[in-house]
Amino acid sequence: MTTFSNRVEQISISGIREVFEAAGDDAINLGLGQPDFPAPDHAHQAAVDAIQAGKADAYTENKGMHELREAISARYSQDLDVEVDPDDVITTAGGSEALHLAMEAHVEEGQEVIFPDPGFVAYDALTKLAGGKPVPVPLRDDLTIDPEAIEEAITEDTAAFVVNSPGNPTGAVSTEEDVREFARIADEHDVLCISDEVYQYFVFDGEHYSPIQFAESDNVVVVNGCSKAYSMTGWRLGWITGSSRRIERMIRVHQYIQACTSAPAQFAAEAALSGSQDVVQEMSDTFEERRDLVVNGLEEMGLDVPTPKGAFYVMPEVPEGWVDECISRGLIVVPGEAFGEQGKGYARLSYATSTEELEEALEIMREATEAVQ
Repeated sequence: MTTFSNRVEQISISGIREVFEAAGDDAINLGLGQPDFPAPDHAHQAAVDAIQAGKADAYTENKGMHELREAISARYSQDLDVEVDPDDVITTAGGSEALHLAMEAHVEEGQEVIFPDPGFVAYDALTKLAGGKPVPVPLRDDLTIDPEAIEEAITEDTAAFVVNSPGNPTGAVSTEEDVREFARIADEHDVLCISDEVYQYFVFDGEHYSPIQFAESDNVVVVNGCSKAYSMTGWRLGWITGSSRRIERMIRVHQYIQACTSAPAQFAAEAALSGSQDVVQEMSDTFEERRDLVVNGLEEMGLDVPTPKGAFYVMPEVPEGWVDECISRGLIVVPGEAFGEQGKGYARLSYATSTEELEEALEIMREATEAVQ
């Protein structure tokens, strides 16, 4: 008899999608993690040139074009002073596939994966698809994940823990001290640290640190991509880097589910990574201005708002019924529980949209707040 796997029966359509479907076509959308900037012109042109020259018609190496992996390696050297061998990089269909590879290659049936709650919706689902057991860990009041909480959650069945800084859905940025602790925990407990760093370039207060800078073992793999930094979400070009033995296992998975990432996207990504980074700084500066606008507006309404130090999300505590009131007024916001049980009582707002729309959205939020208080 044909049935469905237990793995797929454990997961469901994202709560974010449910919110989208509940709103009208003309709604203001603060639920989407999509920068409202175009991808860099030089990235567009590189893809066009490759297509017109017939260079993008064939398979590339499973790991991706060597030139692209060299560009990725160069960014680690320039940005974090970390030497990454281009052969220790796999280009993937966005950061989501990179996370999937890490889970599939390292998690045995029934093993535990620790991740932040609230946290990115894929962590729980991909753990289950790999046959693992999700272990969500509550965040601190400032919405950062506490290394001590991770360490306390580790058991003999733990395969990995996930950290995400800057964070989705929180916008929180981990301190250097905490990131050093993530590396120590991975080393001392011999568990894998999966570091999701797709918002690396959007840090407004402090600096970005990666566990790969501090680990003494090879128990860290890093996920990143072009989607957020270069506003290339639709190109689906991410990557994962780690030690040679870990990359060799993950490529076994990648070669059967993906073969290689899209060749035109690879040419575009190489250009984005190698060319001028002005667009990245421009986006970061703009997002910081929008953060201040949104945080100030929410605080004026009397809402408690942990100030996000990075990414382009803010997660205020909201009264019961607030999200529904916003949606009924044509404003899409995402209830915090879509990101985990500990997200209940919060809402996630993306400020990756125009200032004009944000000002209009804040007015709607004021009305919603007054309606439920």
